[in-house]
Amino acid sequence: MSNFRLTYLKWQRHLVLGDGWRIFVRPIRPDDEFLIRDLLVHVTNEDLRLRFFDSIKEFSHQFIAKLTQLDYARAMAFVAIDEASSEMLGVVWLYSDSIHETGEFAILLRSDLHGRGLGWVLMQLIIEYAKSEGLSRIYGEILQENSVMLKMCRELGFKIKTDVEDGGVCDVTLVLEAG
Repeated sequence: MSNFRLTYLKWQRHLVLGDGWRIFVRPIRPDDEFLIRDLLVHVTNEDLRLRFFDSIKEFSHQFIAKLTQLDYARAMAFVAIDEASSEMLGVVWLYSDSIHETGEFAILLRSDLHGRGLGWVLMQLIIEYAKSEGLSRIYGEILQENSVMLKMCRELGFKIKTDVEDGGVCDVTLVLEAG
């Protein structure tokens, strides 16, 4: 069995969130392009700006391919899918550096699902994955105005500081204990 297949099976999860909401989380696959496109339809322009630091009107095949076609030796992404509707609800990515010491995360959720615990679950999973890969820390960049994401990072134990070069951005870092 291939390494990806073993990893794929190991990181699948059936989860039930607080209100009985059943979701299935699994590693992203290259053939998830249509699910990602549908997810992006359900993300407001404001949320896209908060995530990509830019207003994006069109999503090219190349743009989507970068989100779904990963080099699994250096990157991982988990998708959350609603078990009832089979719709993609959110994605969390982790890209590790060339020496496999640190990783940069990014997360994107459907805009109508904020506050239901999905982001929290996906962040906990990517932290667990990073620890299992032996990374010493993970980090991300979050716009200063994205108070919900900054609050979640603070609650997860991330250190938060204003970016030296861009005061509108916060650098968030979590030092990991090996898992």
